[in-house]
Amino acid sequence: MANRLAQTTSPYLLQHADNPVDWWPWSPEAFEEARKRDVPVLLSVGYASCHWCHVMAHESFEDDDTADYLNAHFVPVKVDREERPDVDAVYMEAVQAATGHGGWPMTVFLTPDAEPFYFGTYFPPEPRHGSPSFQQVLEGVTAAWTDRRDEVAEVAGRIVADLAGRSLVHGGDGVPGESEVAQALLGLTREYDEQHGGFGGAPKFPPAMVVEFLLRHYARTGAEGALQMAADTCTAMARGGIYDQLGGGFARYSVDREWIVPHFEKMLYDNALLCRVYAHLWRTTGSDEARRIALETADFMVRELRTAEGGFASALDADSEDAEGKHVEGAYYVWTPAQLREALGEDDAAFAAAYFGVTEEGTFEEGASVLRLPGDAGPVDAARVAGVRARLLAARDERPHPGRDDKVVAAWNGLAIAALAETGAYFDRPDLVERATEAADLLVRVHLGEVARLTRTSKDGRAGDNAGVLEDYGDVAEGFLALAAVTGEGAWLEFAGFLLDIVLEQFTGEGGQLYDTAHDAEQLIRRPQDPTDSATPSGWTAAAGALLSYAAYTGSEAHRTAAEGALGVVKALGPRVPRFVGWGLAVAEALLDGPREVAVAGPVGGELHRTALLGRAPGAVVAAGEGPGAGTEFPLLVDRPLLGGEPTAYVCRHFVCDAPTNDAEELAGKLGG
Repeated sequence: MANRLAQTTSPYLLQHADNPVDWWPWSPEAFEEARKRDVPVLLSVGYASCHWCHVMAHESFEDDDTADYLNAHFVPVKVDREERPDVDAVYMEAVQAATGHGGWPMTVFLTPDAEPFYFGTYFPPEPRHGSPSFQQVLEGVTAAWTDRRDEVAEVAGRIVADLAGRSLVHGGDGVPGESEVAQALLGLTREYDEQHGGFGGAPKFPPAMVVEFLLRHYARTGAEGALQMAADTCTAMARGGIYDQLGGGFARYSVDREWIVPHFEKMLYDNALLCRVYAHLWRTTGSDEARRIALETADFMVRELRTAEGGFASALDADSEDAEGKHVEGAYYVWTPAQLREALGEDDAAFAAAYFGVTEEGTFEEGASVLRLPGDAGPVDAARVAGVRARLLAARDERPHPGRDDKVVAAWNGLAIAALAETGAYFDRPDLVERATEAADLLVRVHLGEVARLTRTSKDGRAGDNAGVLEDYGDVAEGFLALAAVTGEGAWLEFAGFLLDIVLEQFTGEGGQLYDTAHDAEQLIRRPQDPTDSATPSGWTAAAGALLSYAAYTGSEAHRTAAEGALGVVKALGPRVPRFVGWGLAVAEALLDGPREVAVAGPVGGELHRTALLGRAPGAVVAAGEGPGAGTEFPLLVDRPLLGGEPTAYVCRHFVCDAPTNDAEELAGKLGG
């Protein structure tokens, strides 16, 4: 029965292992079963921290009558979108094409040949707001399958043909230049929310990758407007409810345009990307607030998401138990004035209410408020704030904690490794660099393992069954390259090169285009290929960035050419949809700047090495080391003698090198520091 899911490594699938629905994981056997029984497949896609996935599960998949009907007329297949982003992407594209919108839970009905013919997202248990009930949908699909099979086959065939005909428009020849970058900046300026920071209206997502582009553009061109948008957006988020004012870290998005009320789930990828962004903002402006947010977010990831094996878990749930024992969204995070008084006493509660924007009417549901920093409390006593925060955090810790999705996703751990390595290096926190190194060790040991190909996920130190996709290779290589720069350990450069060689061999098509799945991966109804950055860098742009950095480290023409070929898509999309290709634009900035290659013949962690890491030149790569073995670790360090016996820095770009220097200030000047 449903215990087919009990053997999986996905916390989301395990949540459904005891359902009365006879679930199958995505597998050839499930479709064989549908063929044998001559019934359609119900494909249900979600993820462990998805609020409406839980709601639909409780209402429908835990209901015996619904389960009996489902089991009799369908082969039900459950997919964790975070484990199988390829399956999710292919059917989400079909859902969006058919309905104009998508989301999770995703509910798709397929033929036994995996061809989709009817779609939806959340279906309620009773008809409401013009939406049929889930039972009505099941009965309607069964009737169509039984009585109008020809029509079903025709619809499925048409959808598959339509998907196959969507050829990707990429930039053709050439890389993004000054004109495309300028048009992208103009487009962002038009969509910028001057009043509240960020881009677009509600819901509003943290635009980490767009901010990276803006910071790099400012570093390269001095465009003050780009820096202003980046800094003001970061300030607005840091002071809003989307940021956890007690425990650090960011929620997934804000339901309003003012950043007040978040959707409370906390994802590893958002926090990794934002930790790095705030560290880079500090590197650019010296802002104390940016430093605080970077460090608090790093500490949140280590404290709340680190697994026993040294990797980082995927997410914390939005829902947790409230005082009545009901599972509700945000219960762990919100406060009423009465709860403040209980934790702090009258005086400090009044101070905290003013400081954190807690009101009698509340900013969330049922009179509760999300803590934020409205900034109208006047000058404050920093020691008092710290004391109040500590006491509230301790009181909150007594509440039932949100559930954690414990699976380790390779790509997101790559992002976390990059963020923790750089944050640790900038702020003299060697412990953070150690945590980054431990996560990298886990990826090599468990996710690469014996097979010499990357596995997408692991749980409890056990590798999952699903092959890594392009974003896993790109983001893990990015993390390894950042770790190499910070630690001076050339092994990480080698591992990155190993992964990027697989990108060249297995993921690259004609004219520089990239595919999300390997040439030898399971064949779906369409080979997924999405170059747009959404919540994370697309595999396409992540790979482009890592390929470019690796080429700068090694002088490899093949990797440089592949990076330039991949950036053709940014040339096409950057001017049109800059919000959705932010990381691609950041990589384009690195290409326009060189990127610069910095070789420090001297001690790792010494003044010149630190100065090099703090350089703001977009995408600059840094190699540090001393002694005769340094050149074997990093090609950049070959034939780099010490000047006058002192540590020496060399800066090159576009095949031209500056004069070497022993002087940290002079080096900073060469790197926009």
